[in-house]
Amino acid sequence: MTELVWVGTAYLVGLIASRLSFPPLVGYLAAGYMLHVLGVESAQTLTHLAEIGIELLLFTVGLKLKLSSLLRREVVSVGGLHLAVVTGFSGLVFLVLGEHTIGGLVLGASLAFSSTVLAIKVLDDNGELSSLHGRDVLSILILQDIVAIALLALADGRQPSHWALALLLLPLLRPLAHRLLTASRTDELRLLMGVSLALAGGVTSESVGISPDIGALLTGVMLATHPQIDDLSDKLWSLKEVFLVAFFLQIGLADLPNRDQIIQALGLLGLLPLQGLLFFALFLLAGLRARTAFISSLALMTYSEFALITTGSVVHAGLLAPEWNATIALAVAGSLAIAAPLNRYSHRLFSWLEPVLIRFEKKSGHPDRLPESIGLAEWLVVGMGRTGLSAYLSLSQRDKRVVGLDADPTVLESLLAKGKRVIYGDSEDPELWSGLPLDRVKGVILTLPEFDARCSAVRQLRKNGYTGQIGTIGYLPEEEQQLKLLGADFIIHPLIEAGNQLARQIVGNQPEANNVEDWQMLESARTPMAGIDMIALAHGEEEALLQEREAAEKVVIHRE
Repeated sequence: MTELVWVGTAYLVGLIASRLSFPPLVGYLAAGYMLHVLGVESAQTLTHLAEIGIELLLFTVGLKLKLSSLLRREVVSVGGLHLAVVTGFSGLVFLVLGEHTIGGLVLGASLAFSSTVLAIKVLDDNGELSSLHGRDVLSILILQDIVAIALLALADGRQPSHWALALLLLPLLRPLAHRLLTASRTDELRLLMGVSLALAGGVTSESVGISPDIGALLTGVMLATHPQIDDLSDKLWSLKEVFLVAFFLQIGLADLPNRDQIIQALGLLGLLPLQGLLFFALFLLAGLRARTAFISSLALMTYSEFALITTGSVVHAGLLAPEWNATIALAVAGSLAIAAPLNRYSHRLFSWLEPVLIRFEKKSGHPDRLPESIGLAEWLVVGMGRTGLSAYLSLSQRDKRVVGLDADPTVLESLLAKGKRVIYGDSEDPELWSGLPLDRVKGVILTLPEFDARCSAVRQLRKNGYTGQIGTIGYLPEEEQQLKLLGADFIIHPLIEAGNQLARQIVGNQPEANNVEDWQMLESARTPMAGIDMIALAHGEEEALLQEREAAEKVVIHRE
């Protein structure tokens, strides 16, 4: 019954917080305070669930650890300098006040951490996880997580046994772990394997006198280079979130904040804008454009869930007063409540502040510089995923002068290595469209997966006087209607086109529908079809790519 009260209350209050556009985490903390007021007590079960949540969190951090992503200039300089400045300032304040300086340094480092949960959710919702600034933000978050792990090890206060050095041999088990993951062909087996390794790492580490969190991290690192690691990480993400609910409930159930703690938390929230300004200045010094620096800084302008974990460990070690637990909990919850709506409208906020912020840019050769020319290209494909690449290849095969544009640096690097003409650009950046010379361009093909990004690109193209053809994709009647109102000339439904191509294959490549009436009939048939999946099953991946390429061609060919 007690478990039902915990989970049910967390869900209801988290739902209310979500409907008010706050992160559910804010609701979980509030649920803990409510249960405390109602006289509901914490229990060993809740503590155990919270510990599992933390171990899964550290395990997923280990899965993302790639040394190459942490050694980029902007990651080391921005992430490292920000940690150093905030940590040093906090330690100095504690020294002046005559408090425990070590505790102040650890507290400062904890407050320098940003919320991984909120940043990833914001970037994912905006379709920016794979963008240049998205990768920088994720790498800085991972760097912060590594420092957090070191703080946990420092604050744990345990005396490791002589066998602790044996943990360094864990990488030797990497081939075995990789084989196990490869052999786990079903989703549930992969999920169970991930949880088992996280718990095994925790138990092993604890048995040699080291915090179980360290062991969970090391077992995650052991799998980090596996080709299917992203799939495992995605599956563990939601499970980890469920267990972490117990951690947030436990904080609220521990005690209610008093007046002084509330004032301290409000003071920490007042420092958030300074954190954002510091990030913004450091990003600019690293050579990024004002827009990239602003959006990245907003994503990082929070206090992290890790601050709750590290503060708890430091309090337990006697380096900080117990009152700091409630203060940090309130500050973390408040920072997420403030940052969530700001990040939702980050692009719009920058457009308002752009005249002021761009004055602080410095000229550099950083990869996020805007392209100044597209050469003699007559066709532009925006979004070089599978659909965009199909359109690009189709145009190239017809000897059309075409160039691709994408915001993912890894996609660009791969395509450039294969001899494709591609350039960097963020389709939601108004400055891109105002400065890109499109006089020669006959048509622009937008294959971006996010509807808002497609709308933004069409709007900016027409706003800046582009009069050529704009073709794009749409999945719903409402999307098609809005895109046409914004100025798109031709819109296709990829799944309908896949069904059309599948029928042509089955009946022996019969002539496709070419007249306007046939196309209108196809476009009015908005019943979702599993066209792409069926083709992939029937003809294999190469055939599916061919079908999608032919569908993408119609964006241009029908208008040509």
